[in-house]
Amino acid sequence: MVRIIVDAMGGDNAPVEIVKGCVDACRLREGFDIILVGDSGKIEEILASCNYSSPRISIKHTTEVIETGEPPVAAIKKKKDSSMVVGLEMLREGAGDAFISAGSTGALLSGALLRVGRIKGIIRPALAPFLPNGGKGALLIDCGANMDCKSEYLEQFALMGSVYLEKVFGFTNPRVGLVNVGAEPEKGNELAKDVHARLANNDKINFVGNIEGRDIFDDKADIAVCDGFVGNLILKTAEGVGMFIFRNLKKAFMAGLKSKIAALALKKSFIEVKRSLDYTEYGGAPLLGINGVVVKAHGSSDAKTIKYTVLQAVNMVSNDIISLIKSKIEGLNEEDI
Repeated sequence: MVRIIVDAMGGDNAPVEIVKGCVDACRLREGFDIILVGDSGKIEEILASCNYSSPRISIKHTTEVIETGEPPVAAIKKKKDSSMVVGLEMLREGAGDAFISAGSTGALLSGALLRVGRIKGIIRPALAPFLPNGGKGALLIDCGANMDCKSEYLEQFALMGSVYLEKVFGFTNPRVGLVNVGAEPEKGNELAKDVHARLANNDKINFVGNIEGRDIFDDKADIAVCDGFVGNLILKTAEGVGMFIFRNLKKAFMAGLKSKIAALALKKSFIEVKRSLDYTEYGGAPLLGINGVVVKAHGSSDAKTIKYTVLQAVNMVSNDIISLIKSKIEGLNEEDI
C-alpha cells in the first residue's frame, strides 16, 4: 500500500483545504493511505466536518508550523516539531513513500536536502511544474530551486524531466527544448551554448534544440529546460498573463447588455478554454533529484489542487520514479557529475 505523507499545516489555506483535498483524493481513488502531519485537534475537527472516519487517513501530531517569511535553513534547524520537518523525517525513515507540502518553498527545498538528501550523482535537485498550454502541456524545469546553474545541472534536469514525463504523464520519448533567446545553436550566453552542446550529444535525451519562451505554449517541446531564475520568471509571468486575460475578458463581457448576451452564448466555450489552462489538475511541482518523492503544492492550493497533488504523488511512487532517475544518472560520465 502506498503511503502519502502530507503537511497539513503548510500553505495559505491550511489546514482546512489541505485536509479536504486529502479526503477528496481518498474518496476518488483506492490503493493508498494518507498520513496528515500537524495539529491533531484541528485536523480531527475538519475530518469530522467532512464526515470522514476511514482508517485510510491517519494523523501524526506536531506542535509547530514553519511560516512563509521565516529564513528557510534556520526554520528547518530550529523547528524540529514542525509539520514540515517531521514529515520529511518520516519520509527519510520510510514511514511513508512520498511527502507533499504547500508551505514555504525555500524551507521545503532546504529541508528536503538536509533531511532526505539527494540521489547519488545528482548535483542539484530541480522543481518541475507542469504547465497547461491548451494541448498536451509542457514541463518546466527548473522553476526556482537553482538561481545560478552550471551546464551539467541543466543536462541532469533534462534527464530527470524526461523520466518523469514518460512515467507519470505517459509521454513517449518527450521532446526536450532549451529555453533561449533564439532558435539558432549559437544564440544565448556561454551557459546556453555549452548546455546546447551537451544536450545535442546526449543520446538519452530527445533534444529538439533551442526554444523561446513563447514556444512553451505553442507545443514546440514537451520539456522546457532552464535555470531556476529564468524558470521562475516564466512561471510567474504565465500565471499573471492568464489572470490578466480572464479578468479583462470578464470585464468586457459585463460591460453592457449586448456583451452579456454574447457572453452567455459563449459561456460553454469559455469554460472549456479555462479548463484546458487549469494548472490545478496537474498537481504540484515535484522536487526531482531528491532521494524520495517530494512534491511542492502551490502556496494558495485549494482542496482540488491538493486532491490532484496526492494522486500525482501516488503515480510517482507507483512508477518508481526515484529508481528510474537513478538508472539514468548512472549512465553519465564521472567527469560530468
